Amino acid sequence: MLRVLRNEPSAVLLTVQLAGVLLYPFMEGNGGGRALFSVFGILVLGLVVLAVRATPALTWVGVLLGLPSTVLLLIVAVTGDETLIPYSSAFEAVLYFYAAGALISYMLADHQITRDELFAVGATFTLVAWGFAHVYVVWQAIEPHSFIAAIDPTGERSWMELLFLSFTTLSSTGLSDVVPVEAFARSLCMIEQIAGVAYIAVVVSRLVALTIPRPRS
Repeated sequence: MLRVLRNEPSAVLLTVQLAGVLLYPFMEGNGGGRALFSVFGILVLGLVVLAVRATPALTWVGVLLGLPSTVLLLIVAVTGDETLIPYSSAFEAVLYFYAAGALISYMLADHQITRDELFAVGATFTLVAWGFAHVYVVWQAIEPHSFIAAIDPTGERSWMELLFLSFTTLSSTGLSDVVPVEAFARSLCMIEQIAGVAYIAVVVSRLVALTIPRPRS
């Protein structure tokens, strides 16, 4: 396991994040689940820092961004004080965007595609989706009822709902029943749409081109 973490951190990060998508619904709605949610968040933060370490980016920046989030999540896990979640989400959003940029530079640093770089394609996508979901958490705390859902138009959106909105926006599928109704919330979604299209057009297309064998002169 340690060898896999050292040689293929992007693969481990992607696996854990996809596992989180399946586990998050069972962590919401009760005290024990919220504590487990915070602990799982700390695990993801550690894997994000390890992924950054394998890139040309500065590892100490990732550590500096991850420490406040880790401390806040620990406090939430122990005390159950959910008022700290938006503050933790603010640091996590910046860390995830920084890690996504680091992985992009890692993938584009050379003209050879390794197995870990292929996993980094998926890990970068999930990092950006997580990052925007945390941005939505922060904005919902600043401007309540910025996002509504068909089944509950008046309540606040849960983490799973905002993550679902982020994934559908970033992938441009538009399948989410959660929609932004406040002007700046819509602006955030539009920025995420641009990021999703640009990622496919620039990064993924270049990596696909590098995997195509070229005839030798």
